Amino acid sequence: MSTNWAYNDNVKSHFQNPKNVWKENEESFDADGKGEVGSPACGDMMLIMIKVKDNRISDFKWKTFGCASAIASTSALSEMVLKDGGMTLEEAYKITPEDIIKYLGGLPANKIHCSVLGDKALQAAIDDYFDKNKLANPFKQAVSEIICHCLNITEEDIRMEVLEGAVDFETLQQRTKISTVCGKCKDNAKNVQQKYIDKYYAETIYKPE
Repeated sequence: MSTNWAYNDNVKSHFQNPKNVWKENEESFDADGKGEVGSPACGDMMLIMIKVKDNRISDFKWKTFGCASAIASTSALSEMVLKDGGMTLEEAYKITPEDIIKYLGGLPANKIHCSVLGDKALQAAIDDYFDKNKLANPFKQAVSEIICHCLNITEEDIRMEVLEGAVDFETLQQRTKISTVCGKCKDNAKNVQQKYIDKYYAETIYKPE
């Protein structure tokens, strides 16, 4: 196997020795919340399970079917969340892909979509925790400018699609159906998409500020 990877030493370390992986069946981990995103059919799938104590995440385990970047990103995410006794639910819910990539010291631009799996699954696990306890999630109130009013598609929706590899308008439109009703938002949607393409893919290695 070639060792000439486009990954820094921190990414390699998390891939080769991932932290907090759960190797047993799900039922053997008494999770307070579970989050699962992705699909085995497309090759990327992520399961995150959490335990919560005193409004903090006291334990975090995960499994994935994914590439080296997905493994490294989720390993790093688990380390971030459990550091110093565990993040509060609010802190953990607000983690972004950029936070994970920054913690890793950068990822190849064509692999940054892998960092989205972990933060989405973690948010889903926290949502599940609140659902199980019959509570409203007070952190699920992100406000973002609506770009496509016909379909209620926001700038944040576009940003996340770009992070997940939608680097041409046809792909964005296929995934979201944006600008397929009245079509008036097309130019603005393209501009917003291009803003994030320029942000994430301008360099071979993306390193958040």
